[in-house]
Amino acid sequence: MRGHPVLLVATSVLLSPVLGRVAPLAAQDASAYVSLEHWATPYLEYLIARGIIADPSPLTRPFSQTDVVRVLTEADSTRLNGPERRMVRLILSELSIPKTDGKPWGRADGDVAASGASQARRDPLRDAGPGHATASGGIAAQVLLGPLAAVTHPYFDTRLKYDPDYQGKKDRFVAGRNAEAYVDARWRFGELFFGSVDRNWGPPALEGLLVSPSPYSYDHLGMVLGTRRLQLQAIVTELDDLPDTSGALNHRYFVAHRLLWRPGRATTLGFWEGEIAAGPGRNLEPWFANILNLGLLVEYDRQINVNSLLGLDFEARLHGTKVFAQVLLDDIQIDRRTKADSEPPSYGFTLGVERPVRAVVLTAYYTQVANLTYRTPNPAEAVESRLVGLGRNFSDYDQVTMRASALIGPGILLQPEATVLRQGQGDFRLPYPAVAAYGSTPTLFAGVVERTVRLALGGTWQRGAWGFSGNGGVHFLHNAGHVSGASETKWVGGVTLAYRFHIQGALP
Repeated sequence: MRGHPVLLVATSVLLSPVLGRVAPLAAQDASAYVSLEHWATPYLEYLIARGIIADPSPLTRPFSQTDVVRVLTEADSTRLNGPERRMVRLILSELSIPKTDGKPWGRADGDVAASGASQARRDPLRDAGPGHATASGGIAAQVLLGPLAAVTHPYFDTRLKYDPDYQGKKDRFVAGRNAEAYVDARWRFGELFFGSVDRNWGPPALEGLLVSPSPYSYDHLGMVLGTRRLQLQAIVTELDDLPDTSGALNHRYFVAHRLLWRPGRATTLGFWEGEIAAGPGRNLEPWFANILNLGLLVEYDRQINVNSLLGLDFEARLHGTKVFAQVLLDDIQIDRRTKADSEPPSYGFTLGVERPVRAVVLTAYYTQVANLTYRTPNPAEAVESRLVGLGRNFSDYDQVTMRASALIGPGILLQPEATVLRQGQGDFRLPYPAVAAYGSTPTLFAGVVERTVRLALGGTWQRGAWGFSGNGGVHFLHNAGHVSGASETKWVGGVTLAYRFHIQGALP
């Protein structure tokens, strides 16, 4: 990438009388994030889905460490069974920060792991890359200085050089990167952030349509202002340069704004927009960085070319059942004055439901992403970074997934899953169709559609310093490789055994 990418996350102060009565967004104490890859994250998602603890950040991931400790401490212990009670105690013992009386405090978490997998991509549903036995390890260090947290997590992982979604250096035996590296300051109604961490906007059951952990974490600058009930969030990042149709390299920027509103404890809504701004020698215009601006209106008012996207997030809990949804409108033609205005619509959506049945959580969702979603006639405006989607990493598909989660013993979380995926030959990395081809370009399912039926079981076990995780399933493919009539059955899976340790204490 050219230079250092910059991501701005911000939440505005909303001067309504209602806001004076709601809780502030965060305490003044510093807090690191509990990364999406942290061993505790799947257990936290299970406890939230069970209704044991409140969701500390609905429709937004990752969690703040202090928020996790708060909701675990507030959990109703009378509703916990034995395995859940032990898991709450384990997570609290790992994440709680002792009283330091305002003195600087530091912690270092180390881990080493051995893995074996049939493929190299992180997503087993879309297996790719060769299978290997791999090794990984790293040190995650954090320092708390009053309201300031500094975190860095360098690690090595021999799997990275085989992963088609990783674009770093691959010509060495050991590949490595920094999973998280940031400075984060919090105050009563806000947060100031600079660095890199994986994020997800939308229902946590799957990757978001606009902001997701599909790309490996990238550096960003951010500010958050607001309350727990009402927030205006924004994301701005510099992307890698890409050529336009003339071959000229374009500087590229990604901007996203989201208004997050919680009208009640059981309901959360998010209204968002995103823009990809690209051009030779282009700099990020301040009117797009302005978090109170609507990028779509700026585009029309200033007549500036950007790829605009609009969307909605929703989740609500009704009588113990959570329903969730996300909608993306990439390009929906309203004015069809010319043939150039007649391209197929570009969109994506998710509909899902989640319900606990005794100690088991049942989740089901359907999601669809259209053929031309995430791409435009100017290839530099595609919603991707280094050939990986900023939201979803694929287009031209639909998917239905049913999953169960159960904490069946001390530290043992099992997740059986059944998925049906239909994948067309459309891809946002492909050139946009010519105007003359609009009439023959399908909205969904271009070319030969490959169907995958996946029956799988995932699980994780944590006990003390040791952890074991695995995921394996059988894939039944029809029209395998997008070849009509071709069939294939294969096993896709992997296991990881990890040992972790940490040291912590007040700093001089």
